[in-house]
Amino acid sequence: MPEVAFAGRSNVGKSSLLNRLVRRRGFARVSNTPGRTREINFFRVNHQFVLVDLPGYGYARVSKAAKEAWRPLIEGYLKSTPGPRGVVQLLDVRREPSPDDRQMLDYLAETGVPTIVVVTKIDKLSSRAVTEHVERLGRELELDPEQIIPFSAVTGTGRDELADALAALVLS
Repeated sequence: MPEVAFAGRSNVGKSSLLNRLVRRRGFARVSNTPGRTREINFFRVNHQFVLVDLPGYGYARVSKAAKEAWRPLIEGYLKSTPGPRGVVQLLDVRREPSPDDRQMLDYLAETGVPTIVVVTKIDKLSSRAVTEHVERLGRELELDPEQIIPFSAVTGTGRDELADALAALVLS
């Protein structure tokens, strides 16, 4: 089955996004403690495709050894055959992209894996601030505007756009 992976730093809202995306509470376990996802989780959806939750990176309270163990796990998955149809890279609208975020985006660009950037937690800012942040991110990261989807797991904003983008990846 085709797979689409979800990547992002710890506490960016991957589990909440997955739950909102499939419209099922508890689909992916949400924790109040960042850095809980320490393995790759696979979620089969309607026996048609698989959503892959990669471990979050960059959480300061996780040991350096644990962080170093996640890198080969993530890279190994991304290099696997046949590999994911695409990766959804999550960025928190309230934070500037970290060096880890930039490194992941560079790595994805090098591998040529189709990438969708989702800016999460947009309900935490005004719509004007979200628009400005998304435009700035596009310029800084050299991304096309249609490659960035603003998303809120609380309100559902961006859910349909992300679902459409995932369908295009899965059906490609």
